[in-house]
Amino acid sequence: MKPSSDQELMALVCQHDAVALEILLVRYREPLFRLVLSRVRDVDAAEDVFQEMSLRVWLHADQWSGNGSVKAWLSRIAINQALNHMRSAQQRRHVSLTLPVEMAEDEANAAVPDWMIDTATPEPVQLLEQHERGQLLRQLVEGLPADKREVFHLVHDADLEIKKVAEYLHIPAGTVKSRLYYANKHLAKEWRNAMSEEGEELL
Repeated sequence: MKPSSDQELMALVCQHDAVALEILLVRYREPLFRLVLSRVRDVDAAEDVFQEMSLRVWLHADQWSGNGSVKAWLSRIAINQALNHMRSAQQRRHVSLTLPVEMAEDEANAAVPDWMIDTATPEPVQLLEQHERGQLLRQLVEGLPADKREVFHLVHDADLEIKKVAEYLHIPAGTVKSRLYYANKHLAKEWRNAMSEEGEELL
């Protein structure tokens, strides 16, 4: 007989059973999503928060005490993630500056503008340029295919290992590496193109 109660499913999630987690999230997606949406007031942001909540449940399932309502526990996590999103929206939109190991040195230099590695305190004009280029970089990341973008965020923003990403997405580690490599190469190319066009405009 398949487990059906919330407590049984959570017990399996604690044992890293991805199917059990999926059943729970499908069961409570509607009320949890409404709960998040009521706070962040944006559908796309609510979807992001819901995914972050799902990831947190997967990574920290051992914090489940076994007492009380599973729905209430999930709701608390959802609310906390929504509040975190609201408090640090600017930081959460910031793309990680860690250089992917798959990128060759020349590609890395081309993909990362000087302002990212300049430790000096920038002037107001430089701050404006940083903001504009930061927006460009975020736009390039959002322009990635959904599957590649998801892997990119999990590795670089959530700082997860390849193995953990593979477990969370239910795909082979090799597929994670392939998608990450595509994302890195694509972003490096698009960044070079954007910087080249910017240089031509200044001529």
